[in-house]
Amino acid sequence: MIGRSDEYEKMYRLEGQLWWYRILHERVDAVLRRHFGTQRDIQLLDAGCGTGGLLRFLQQRGYTRLRGIDGSADAVAFCQARDLPVVFLNLNHLDQFEPETTYDVIVCNDVFCYFDDTNLIPLVNQLVRRLRPNGILITNNNAFNVFRGQHDRAVGSMRRFVQKDLEQLLIPAGLQIRTATYWSLLLSPLILLMRQWQDWQLRRGWRALEEAESDVYMPPAWLNETLYRIVRAEQTVFARTPFGSSLFITAGK
Repeated sequence: MIGRSDEYEKMYRLEGQLWWYRILHERVDAVLRRHFGTQRDIQLLDAGCGTGGLLRFLQQRGYTRLRGIDGSADAVAFCQARDLPVVFLNLNHLDQFEPETTYDVIVCNDVFCYFDDTNLIPLVNQLVRRLRPNGILITNNNAFNVFRGQHDRAVGSMRRFVQKDLEQLLIPAGLQIRTATYWSLLLSPLILLMRQWQDWQLRRGWRALEEAESDVYMPPAWLNETLYRIVRAEQTVFARTPFGSSLFITAGK
């Protein structure tokens, strides 16, 4: 998504409110509480932190040793506006960032989709190298090619994943998958219908390819809250689900 200032501006404005971001941030916090209890001084790196929504969320919940890196100058500027400890760095050069520092937790959400295998495998190896012996990697990724649509084009996403893809990526790097679930199962028909409609508009010429926009926009407050509650209920009832537009994984050494 580097170069899309408009998309970063939308992310900055909405990630504290939009149902999808709220669910994702809460998922990360739930993993941290499950693994570390009430400990708030764990050392955490958000690799590809975007405009800093997750770091801000965790900061507000008392986590004190947070760092972020991102390869977009726009994203880093928004993070700095939030006074977050974030530095500009192309993730292909992760080996150059404080090379002796290791972390209890590394979060890498919705980043892998911007890398081909040539660059993704070295990135994962670097992430694993930075994990402490009992550390965990948390990664959320867009899932299933059937959901590919205008959103992917707008943000520059190159690929979507299924669990097997992540297993083939993480296990050879020295990680063991601890939890894995697709999510937004109950909303999948709605998301799929919307993506198909968007693509149909592009094919019909009703919308130009260069006008493609992401799904990051604020629906009416009542709808936003309803979508949030549906996905929260899904998580409460099902420990894991077999289908959804996102794939959330935790892995450890």
